[in-house]
Amino acid sequence: MGDRGPIPKRSAERRRRNKDDGPAIVQAPSGPAEVPDLPESDPNWHDIARDWYESLQDSGQAAFYQASDWATARYAAELMSRLLSTDRAPNGQLVAALNSVMGSLLTTEGDRRRARIELERQPTGPKLAVVSPLDSYRDIAGG
Repeated sequence: MGDRGPIPKRSAERRRRNKDDGPAIVQAPSGPAEVPDLPESDPNWHDIARDWYESLQDSGQAAFYQASDWATARYAAELMSRLLSTDRAPNGQLVAALNSVMGSLLTTEGDRRRARIELERQPTGPKLAVVSPLDSYRDIAGG
């Protein structure tokens, strides 16, 4: 259970007999979002923090990000880098704060579902025709 209750099911998995009174599900526009490059002043970031920050540009929720969201993501990556670069045991409060910031950026599917945002991947390859072997045999047999 999350901090705001259990993670809701995807809309395709829900069965409702009454009308949903919540806000409508918002779909992000397709296409890449404008992502600010990582400043040269952050060369000492931990590799995991750098990878996380750079992975946000390929994430679907990035279509909703504004400049302030990217600044928040940079702040989260800085916290993550400091946490991962220290030799001491992780501080529980820092980990909780980092998880909270990452949650506010909707970086996990559970956070997106709670915000009623569902991301769906568009098929990228050619669509293949489905041919049932039994249909072919029936056609040949004339039945």
